[in-house]
Amino acid sequence: MPELIEGVAFRDEDWYAEELVDRHFVGCSFQRVDLTEAVSRGAVFDGCTFGSVSFNVSRHTDSAFTRCVFTRCNLFEAEFTGCKLVGSTFDRCDLRPLVVTGGDWSFTTLAGADLRGVRITGVRLREADLAGADLTGATLTGADLSGAQWRGARLIDADLRGSDLTSLDPGGAQVAGAVIDAAQAVLVARTLGFEVR
Repeated sequence: MPELIEGVAFRDEDWYAEELVDRHFVGCSFQRVDLTEAVSRGAVFDGCTFGSVSFNVSRHTDSAFTRCVFTRCNLFEAEFTGCKLVGSTFDRCDLRPLVVTGGDWSFTTLAGADLRGVRITGVRLREADLAGADLTGATLTGADLSGAQWRGARLIDADLRGSDLTSLDPGGAQVAGAVIDAAQAVLVARTLGFEVR
């Protein structure tokens, strides 16, 4: 059985290179905790808050951070593989360079986030809030972005091939140099009112 930790406040703790395996945190608060090079596998964080936490070079596999709030956290070179972050919010976090492979980040709030050059592949991002986010030069391929909010987003030189862009209004985001595939090009043309023959 996973170890259940509920409603605990962790402050100014050193968890450098900690291995978080099958631990279950519910409603916990993490303030100024050092998780640099930490590794999580099958860990669950539900409804937790993270303030000024260092996730630098941390690795997370098949873990869940659901309905969590990240404020002023540093995720430099953090990697998430097959993780679930449904309903989580990132506020004034350092997210570069971030690597996300697979998993479900639906309903995640990344509004205004600096995501330049991040690599996000094969991720479910349904109804994610990317309004005002800077994805310049980012790789965002094979992602389910249906219902995502794009207002004011910067997608300059981003690689968007294979992603669901049905909710993207090209007039409401900066898309110069963004790369899409042929099927996406047809979709965008139809969104703009063109008839493709």
